[in-house]
Amino acid sequence: MSPDVVRALVGILEVKDLSTAAHTWRVVLYTRALAEHADLDREVIERLSFAAALHDVGKIDIPDEILVKPGRLTSEEFEAMKSHAALGHERMIRMGETDPILLNLVRHHHERLDGLGYPDGLKGDQVPLAAAYFSVIDSFDAMTSIRPYRSDVGPRAAARAMAELKDGVGTRYCPDAVSRFGQLFETGRLNWILEYFNDSCPMPDYSQLDRLDQIVARTRPAD
Repeated sequence: MSPDVVRALVGILEVKDLSTAAHTWRVVLYTRALAEHADLDREVIERLSFAAALHDVGKIDIPDEILVKPGRLTSEEFEAMKSHAALGHERMIRMGETDPILLNLVRHHHERLDGLGYPDGLKGDQVPLAAAYFSVIDSFDAMTSIRPYRSDVGPRAAARAMAELKDGVGTRYCPDAVSRFGQLFETGRLNWILEYFNDSCPMPDYSQLDRLDQIVARTRPAD
């Protein structure tokens, strides 16, 4: 998929819900940091970055009254929200996308190792590897983002999030994914993302989505 199409789709998400757009930007950077930490080749890193950018593309089709509802969702609304994974996958298929990394990540980033995830209830090794790794990133960001019921997004929140990820190893999360993400977390190289890209800061220009290296170099403190 071309960078222009990715930018357009992420731009639509930003118009619909700024918090979803902020989440998208952060998980792209977390994904890229983890992929580089794992020493993946450049082409795979780029594919993973674009897949992360589009993981919530199905939320374009979620009604605004559900997507941006300030309070707790009803059970019916939550089921509608959960449909975003399948809706995003269907949208990508309609647009002619064939990259298995992108398709698997969009559809399966809410699957769990114990089979209690969605949309397909995949279990264990049935969960595609990219989706299993991204699930850890997606959950970490959800646990460390500002919410109406949570304003503490500092180091303590990040430490609690890591503890919760470790508690979910083998049931919800892939052990290797949590281990590798934990190793990266311990280096401190994720702190700048936590501190800089929050829901209240001005969002970066998505026309720069294909120039992440330069963006990271400008904003990340020296190791």
